[in-house]
Amino acid sequence: MSEPRIVPVDGETALQEWRHVHNVIVPPAALSLDEVRERAGRYRLRNAYEGDVLVGCSTVRPPQGEDAVATVIARVLPGHRGRGYGTALYADGLAHARALGARAVETCVLAVNEDGLRFARARGFVETDRYVLDGAAGEWVDLRLEGPGTAGATIPSILREPGVG
Repeated sequence: MSEPRIVPVDGETALQEWRHVHNVIVPPAALSLDEVRERAGRYRLRNAYEGDVLVGCSTVRPPQGEDAVATVIARVLPGHRGRGYGTALYADGLAHARALGARAVETCVLAVNEDGLRFARARGFVETDRYVLDGAAGEWVDLRLEGPGTAGATIPSILREPGVG
């Protein structure tokens, strides 16, 4: 497998592709195109391709609060998992979170997405909460990866090393 091409979501086609991956991975939280446009104004959205084939997407929410917690979410379409695309999206997202000053990183996974939970746990994320959103179907799992100087796991070196990503 070659490295995927990870590019910013820019333009209508890219927004539609990001939305497609998001909605396949988390159908209980399917988004409209207008909702994706709104997210693109607040978060960094990226798409990943192998050649011209869409394989995944990611979201990085900037650090918030006094703990400087960023959210990094990597999504890979089921037919493309196990080929390193998630790892590449994750590394790209962590590097961006680091550049924004994140001291801790969280992610959120739909509980039925066993591949996603296994992926997050293998990278040191620890479950912090399970919940069902009001009026929604599907249980969500919040996981956290904390950095140096805070309680919990250490952010991998990819987040600490300058010049990565």
